Amino acid sequence: MREVEKSVCAEPVEAPLSAKRPSTSSGLTEYPNTLRFAGYAAIFDRIDKGGDIIRRGAFGAFPEGKALPLLWQHDPMRRIGRVDYVREDRRGLRVIGTISTATMAGREAAVMLSSASVKGLSFGYRVKQATGINPRELLDLDVAEISLVSFPMQDLARVHLVQQN
Repeated sequence: MREVEKSVCAEPVEAPLSAKRPSTSSGLTEYPNTLRFAGYAAIFDRIDKGGDIIRRGAFGAFPEGKALPLLWQHDPMRRIGRVDYVREDRRGLRVIGTISTATMAGREAAVMLSSASVKGLSFGYRVKQATGINPRELLDLDVAEISLVSFPMQDLARVHLVQQN
């Protein structure tokens, strides 16, 4: 997890992720391959490496149509795809995303995730309500982005399913 100070804009990914590859014989440019994944960006009631504990209800309901960027290692200049689904469930913050290989960062992320070299998930956020100091209990958060990362703040915040498209 990474607490953010500036908002991250949710711009569209450079190429359509749901489109099928057109034939190269037609002279059209090929659309990128994609890689879908599912996992948890946060797990409730576990202290993280920063001394925070996220409590159930901290994420609340995500507004309909709210688009979150999918970033590589929390870098806002390295957008790697889209977040297709994000919801709080009984375990934590469940995420399903699609990585596009249209960018260099997307290709790097797809290779690392496919080889299981990187499986960590994280999220950037702003604290709306918290109590305590060490540990700090996070009670209400505003999520700004989801990231695929090498070293998640919570050890259990991981990708658990990868599907090649």
